Amino acid sequence: KKKKPKLLNKFDKTIKAELDAAEKLRKKGKVEEALRAFEALVNQYPESPRARYGKAQSEDDLAEKMRSNEMLQKAINTYDEVVSLPNVPSDLIKLSLKREADRQQFLGRMRSSLITLQKLVHLFPSDTSLKNDLGVGYLLIGDNSNAKQVYEEVLRLAPDDGFAKVHYGFILKAENKIAESIPYLKEGLESGDPGTDDGRFYFHLGDALQRIGDKEAYKWYELGYQRGHFASVWQRSLYNVKGLKAQPWWTARETGYTELVKSLEKNWKLIRDEGLDVMDKKRSLFLPEDENLREKGDWSQFTLWQQGRKNENACKGVPKTCALLERFPEATGCRRGQIKYSVMLPGTHVWPHTGPTNCRLRMHLGLVIPKEGCRIRCAQENRTWEEGKVLIFDDSFEHEVWQDAESYRLIFIVDVWHPELTAQQRRTLPAI
Repeated sequence: KKKKPKLLNKFDKTIKAELDAAEKLRKKGKVEEALRAFEALVNQYPESPRARYGKAQSEDDLAEKMRSNEMLQKAINTYDEVVSLPNVPSDLIKLSLKREADRQQFLGRMRSSLITLQKLVHLFPSDTSLKNDLGVGYLLIGDNSNAKQVYEEVLRLAPDDGFAKVHYGFILKAENKIAESIPYLKEGLESGDPGTDDGRFYFHLGDALQRIGDKEAYKWYELGYQRGHFASVWQRSLYNVKGLKAQPWWTARETGYTELVKSLEKNWKLIRDEGLDVMDKKRSLFLPEDENLREKGDWSQFTLWQQGRKNENACKGVPKTCALLERFPEATGCRRGQIKYSVMLPGTHVWPHTGPTNCRLRMHLGLVIPKEGCRIRCAQENRTWEEGKVLIFDDSFEHEVWQDAESYRLIFIVDVWHPELTAQQRRTLPAI
């Protein structure tokens, strides 16, 4: 059973009744009244840590009610003031700084949050849960190296800490230390510790197991599905809208985007020729795939639209193709997708993987397709490309690609919004 935190110092115990009365208002949702009550207490007893903390909580509640970042900043400042007062109980220092760090993260102030978390670890060096939070703080600013050091320290102090294990495994996997990452991710998930039951860890453990050829991957995908993290064992995207029709392969008619498909197929030679021209003249515009999805080989892409934003410079190289696409906002406005050329050389294998979201469908237009040796699997079905024809699949389902032909394969990729998304959702869903 968790011990109740001690929030009152000697002085605050003498004004407990007044503090309780103000807190009761806050608990009842009378936020403005609670704030006035705590402000009065702070004015009367400026060195009362509990009154100051109550004021910060009330400002925090009011910020949520008003949806005001300005009020939230006030709360952050007040949480910080609590800590600088004399004789503050250590439990109250922890609560204040943890909440301050959390609210800073909410406002996107990751570096400020990191400083707050560092202060916590400095004040309470033996508390591994605070070190775990600091590790997350480093990960949020993309500083995997410092995060790794933090989790190594936690695991030295507490070798069975499941939270540290899953995060340490996650970092090892990001470093492409696939086999090393597996025991940490697995043991961390098996611990059942708070913060470990997260779709990302099931996703990365399964992916690591697949890459070493271990069929146990699907056991973890199944568990992730049962825990509600994945839509199914095969559909494992993590940024989803619930209730959208889900199937690996689609026909043009099912998408409703028949005009776009007709236009792509009718103009495929134009799209191909502009692509080949760019490939020959400006090979540097084709950038190697950088998401660590290849087991082996050479796979490069030339992107025209990314997250609904047009790359004007790229479109200068393929002006007719870009002009053709401008008529189709379901593609150019798809902020959760891309429009790009993709060239894959012989001897390339792309690991089984899933896209990040179920909010898009992916069209592949065949441009230069060798007679044999190229195939794509989505879920449990293999297909091949044809020159001048569009294949449509939902890349939130597991898919895998093999290029074992004698020559290169060139396709044109067009992502479109999932047809069941409303106009409002298309406008407001954050970009991916």
